Order: sequence, then structure tokens, then C-alpha cells
Amino acid sequence: MGSYLNPGGGLFRTCRRSKIYVDKSNLIAKTNEVLGTEQRFVCVSRPRRFGKSMAANMLAAYYGRDENAENLFADLKISSDPDFRTHLNQYDVIRINMQEFLSASESMDEMLSMLQKRLLHELKGQYPDYINGDYLVFAMKDVFSHTRHPFVILIDEWDCVFREFKQNTDVQKKYLDFLRAWLKDQEYVALAYMTGILPIKKYGSHSALNMFTEYSMTNPREMAEFFGFTEDEVKILCTQYDRNFQETQAWYDGYELVTMENSQQKIYSMYSPKSVVDAMLSGVFDNYWNQTETYEALKVYIHLNFDGLKDAVIRMLAGDKVQINTGTFSNDMTTFQGMDDVLTLLVHLGYLSYHWPDRTVTIPNKEVSQEYLNAISTMDWNEVIDSVESSRKLLEALWNQDGVAVAKGIDKAHSEISVLQYNDENSLSCTINLAFYFAREYYTVIRELPTGKGFADICFIPRKLHADKPAAVIELKWDKTASGAISQIKEKQYVNALKDYHGNLLLAGINYDKKTKQHTCIIEKYYKE
Repeated sequence: MGSYLNPGGGLFRTCRRSKIYVDKSNLIAKTNEVLGTEQRFVCVSRPRRFGKSMAANMLAAYYGRDENAENLFADLKISSDPDFRTHLNQYDVIRINMQEFLSASESMDEMLSMLQKRLLHELKGQYPDYINGDYLVFAMKDVFSHTRHPFVILIDEWDCVFREFKQNTDVQKKYLDFLRAWLKDQEYVALAYMTGILPIKKYGSHSALNMFTEYSMTNPREMAEFFGFTEDEVKILCTQYDRNFQETQAWYDGYELVTMENSQQKIYSMYSPKSVVDAMLSGVFDNYWNQTETYEALKVYIHLNFDGLKDAVIRMLAGDKVQINTGTFSNDMTTFQGMDDVLTLLVHLGYLSYHWPDRTVTIPNKEVSQEYLNAISTMDWNEVIDSVESSRKLLEALWNQDGVAVAKGIDKAHSEISVLQYNDENSLSCTINLAFYFAREYYTVIRELPTGKGFADICFIPRKLHADKPAAVIELKWDKTASGAISQIKEKQYVNALKDYHGNLLLAGINYDKKTKQHTCIIEKYYKE
């Protein structure tokens, strides 16, 4: 047993001993399906702290030949799979973290030399009679020709080179050429499983590693359920730790991943694992995922001077979806042709959620929204920060049924945020959602809630921990009347859509007058039994 060759199940045991362990072992069934096939090259990219290393450690424990790991998996889901014992501990595993070698090197040549030397050292120790020479590819060919035991190669942080050497294309190409020579068309590879934040780098019209099947935040395919914690898994944890699920959902949900199962589209609502675990253990809902990286990283990208980028970010802060084209993204952190490429990178970094059915992106949750505000607060987007800070007072005005103050607050937000140009009720809705940004502290905010007789434009439904706050149904009108908006709420019985809510309810009608360029607001109290 070595550090890199058949490292055993030590790191996976550490994970199993943790207070919270969520069983993702059915990932093994997916990798077993492609062992020894043309599809044996797998690249899984997802944001930091989303369980990439844990998955690699689990695969190392399962496939490695030098240890019997049956007891380690006996109580996990994979143990009931018909192929569980067929592949258990049947392969030579090479498990490496590229960041470890990159951090210890001053150049790409030194990094690749060190990597090969360490792997050759362990191969020679395990198979001293089969290896001659100092070329890794030939050494592995020789071992395989004698043992007929193919290798499972697990590469964690595979993309660290592209994050460290963002501008150095020569270094990047040298690295990709090494991986291609080591892995492509090699019979000794039973499975090559790479994890990272970025999908595989594209050069020109093709990729140097075009044999890989990619599973990413924009196209997770059948791997979707392994990209984080699913909603069912989070509900179980909330029950075990007596935590409020609605609050957990508001803080850490929002990553929508789509896959096809039995010819049917299935949407997974995915949660940030690091954040959920910390919230469960501490009982405090706070920012956890971003503690390993400052908002400066986000600031760099949203401050790029691409047409429409600022507008898009503001719209998403207001709860809007933004249409993007992910196809032009070059899978690196520097080559941007326009706004779409920047937003696509933010999807891979975890700062946006990609909604495959309509090709749109949104800010996923409260935790990530706070990162945007942290970044914007140090930029020249003062009007946005002012609007967000003013939203506290605007919400209080709503609670106090002060329609004049609400109208003035929305007027202020509209006049100051010039990118939100009015032309219809949708743009009016965007402005009002940003003006009421602070409502998310207490409410689940739903736009266009189906009511059976139409759609209520905006609903504020208090989460369980904030049941003392009144719910609100807001109807918007464009160049009509606020009283007409109130009448529509009543006539179409929009309040009936809140069938699970019992308590104080506010009805708010808001109108924008094109001539006066001002808003009017009427607020009424309604008690729903």
C-alpha cells in the first residue's frame, strides 16, 4: 500500500467517522457501468467544497487491490448492487491530487517530473521485476502486460493548472499533452476519473482530452444526484438535528440540476454540502461555503466591462432569471468573449445556478446573494447597495401599511438604478423585488404564484422561524391604478393560493404612472383563517 498506488480506504474511513455522512455510494454503480469501455474516461466538475475529494477517496477505497474494503461499504447503498462484489478491490488504483504536485513545483516541467518519479517509485516497489526505465507510460504498460490487472486512475483537482497559470497557454498545453499521452488509448486504463472546478479546456475546434465524458454544473447528466445534497437528504438531516428545513432551503438550496431518467426529465434541487453540514452541526444559519475564498474572486468577474453584465447581475439580485449561451465558454478563467462566458464561469464556480430547460441562470440562494453584496459594496455600484440598505425601511413601511412611504421608496429605487428601464410589468416587478430585497430575511418570495384564477405577481410568505411577520400578496399595474390592483387580488381570490398559510395577510396594489413617472401604492390588511 502506497501514498499514491493503492492508498487504501483511510481517507474514506475518516469521512465515514464524521458526525454527518451522506451516502453517495451509488456513484460507484455509475463508474462500474463504464469500466473497461470506451466511456471509461470520466470528468466531473463542480464547485469547491461540493464533495469532489470525498468521492475520489470512496472510489480509491472501493477499487484498490491491497485492502479488503467490504466491511467499509457493507451498510451503504452500493452493497445491494448486483455488481458490488464483482469489482470490489480488483484494480490497481492510482490516486493523486494535482494541487499537491503543483504547490511543490516552480515550473510545469518540474511538476510533471516529480509526479512521474513518485508514481514510478511506488510502481517499482510494488512490481520490481516488471519495470525498466523511467517513463511512466511504459512502466504501466509493462505492469499491465504481466499482471493483466488494469488501473483505476483518480485525479483530484485536475484543473488546478488552469487556475494557477491562467494566462500561460504553453504551460496549459504541456499539461494536457501529458494527460493525453498517459491516458488516451491506453489499454491499462480501466477507469480514469478526474474531478475539478472547470470542465476540460478547449483549444480551437477540439479538446486535447476529447475521450472524456464530462459531467458539469451545466450538464450533469446521470451524475446529477451526486453533485451535492439532494432535498430529500437535507430533509432527513434537518429532522435528525432538529433544524428548520425552510430556513435551510432559503440559505443553501438553489442549484437546479437536470437529468433524464427513463426518458423523463428529472430536476434535482441541490444544496451546498459544506454549508448544510456546518448549519446542522452549529444550529446557526450563516455563510459557510464561501469562508474558504473571499468575495474578491467574484468581484473580479462581475466587474468586467462587458455589455449587459451589470444589468444581468442586478436583475438576478432582484430574483430574475437571465438567458445565457454556455456554448462559447472556453473552459478557462481568462478567455471571455462576452457576458455569457463570464456568467457560465460563475455557474461552474457555484455563484450561479444554471436552469437547463430554459437556458437561464439565477443566484441560487441567500448565502451566495450575500457574496454578491459583499463584492458590490467595494465597487462603484453604490446605487444598488443604497437600494438594498433602503429595503429594510421599505419592508417596515409595508408592515405599517404606509402606502405613501412604499411608493416613495420604489420611486427612489427606480430613479437610482438606471439599468432597470421600465417598459412593462415585468421590469416593474424586477425593480420592486430589488427594492424589497431585505424581505428575503424573513420570507419565501414567490413571483407569479399560480392561484387557479391567474397569477399573483409577488407573494411574501413568512418562513416558519418568522411566523410573526404578516404574509403579503402584491399585485402590480402598469399605467392603471393601485386600487384596481387591490380589486384584482380580491376578485380573482389570489389569497386562496396561500392555502397552507393562516394568519395576518397584507394586500398591496402598486401602480406605475407613465405620465407622472411615479408609483402609487395602496395596502390593506386581510385576515386569512
